[in-house]
Amino acid sequence: MSGVDGMVEQYRALPAERRREIAAQASPALRTRLAAVERDLAMRHSPGSLAALLTDGREMQAAHLDLIDQAFQRIAAGESIRLLLTMPPRHGKSRRAARWAPLWYLLQRPDHRVMIASYSSDLADDHGRWIRDAITEWGEQFGLRLHPGSKAANRFDVLGREGGLFAAGVGGGLTGKGANLAIIDDPIKDAADAQSPTMRRRLWEWWQAVLLTRVEPGGSVIVIQTRWDEDDLAGRILTGETASDWIIIDLPALADSEDDALGRKVGEPLWPARYGRKALAAIRRAVGERVWWSLFQQKPRPVEGGVWNREWIDASRITPVQFGGLEMARIVVAVDPSGGDSAVNDETGIIGLAAGFDDHLYVLADESGTLGPNDWGLRACKLALDLRADAIVVESNYGGAMAKQIVRQAWEQLEREGKTRSVLMPMLLEVTAKVGKRLRAEPVAQLYEQQRVHHVGHFPELEGQMVTWVATMDSPDRMDAAVHGLTELAGGVQADALGQGVDDGRLRGRR
Repeated sequence: MSGVDGMVEQYRALPAERRREIAAQASPALRTRLAAVERDLAMRHSPGSLAALLTDGREMQAAHLDLIDQAFQRIAAGESIRLLLTMPPRHGKSRRAARWAPLWYLLQRPDHRVMIASYSSDLADDHGRWIRDAITEWGEQFGLRLHPGSKAANRFDVLGREGGLFAAGVGGGLTGKGANLAIIDDPIKDAADAQSPTMRRRLWEWWQAVLLTRVEPGGSVIVIQTRWDEDDLAGRILTGETASDWIIIDLPALADSEDDALGRKVGEPLWPARYGRKALAAIRRAVGERVWWSLFQQKPRPVEGGVWNREWIDASRITPVQFGGLEMARIVVAVDPSGGDSAVNDETGIIGLAAGFDDHLYVLADESGTLGPNDWGLRACKLALDLRADAIVVESNYGGAMAKQIVRQAWEQLEREGKTRSVLMPMLLEVTAKVGKRLRAEPVAQLYEQQRVHHVGHFPELEGQMVTWVATMDSPDRMDAAVHGLTELAGGVQADALGQGVDDGRLRGRR
């Protein structure tokens, strides 16, 4: 080794500030060599820096991807860890954890064996193929070459070293294969597999009897997935006897805890550069509440949310013909305008409801939607005209007097257009929620349980929100509007029927 070569090797071990001083004083030829060293050091720093350099900055980086990088850095440095990282789809987890990070790890530890497992052998092979092709394309830059006799997508070896990679689908055989690092990425294919007790049992048996037995002494395991079910792989790890051995990093799409792994404030998006609040709200509308809370918020729960049961709704449902033979004491339209800090509150809930002389309550119409103030005001007033409502109940937490003003202006517009048919404007009743969501909902849900609330026909969106809602969730606007309207209509007789400790007083003295 020449003197210059020796100096370059010593240069590698120096602190960054000292390296900058030496580079500033170096000759042009030496500076070129030192620049190559700096590039190599940068590639070896983390999976994210490797990705950024090899793609000329096209590969995106974010705080949650840094957490994945840090886990691989710890393992490459010699730690033996068990990491469970849960995060939503389309946030870069597979690309980082099952492609760039294993590539970087082999650069750091070319004598180690890496295993990647996914829900299918095809997906696992795709990951292996990507890493193999990356070594073929860029390996000369960082000193990795493939063994010419071992270049399959699902298994390849590093030339001149003991390390390599093999990929397998969950449930596949791993006999004879050992791993210093096992990466389980997306072990569940879809909701059907997640909801199948048989498939969940098979996955757990494979995990215990096959995968864990292939991890070498001192090896590490990383499980990265979106949550599908309370009893999925992550759920069993979290409730198992070895749960305390695991590092748990939970990353919901919207922060929902003061103890957020990234230090986010409650309600802040995980990757605002790609998925801001509006984008996540659109996703939430598209996928529905159950999918949102499991796949995106990592809070899977039973199909029934715990406050309402679908059986209560179905058992008391009546047809419009049956309703036509009944006489109503009161009819109201309840409005919950969009607003607040929650991404769920992007609809305006507009629900038509009635109270019969039989002390039963009826849900008549759902005209909710994503509407501007003028539009929701007009829609609420038109529904009040159609139903001949005696009152419009408006939730005013986020709008104050403005919500009532919107309704008045909408009614005046309909009067000018001759559409009110000389009908007097219904009473405007302002509701300000002063208690928690569960205390608001439970008295009304108990009326459902007592079969005193009847849906006249089917209201899929409203009913879906009801039966999937749990107390820790932001309450959606259709459901809130229905709760406000039913609370207004319930009256003293209904309040007396509620169990002790459930009535919060809001059903009394409303008129």
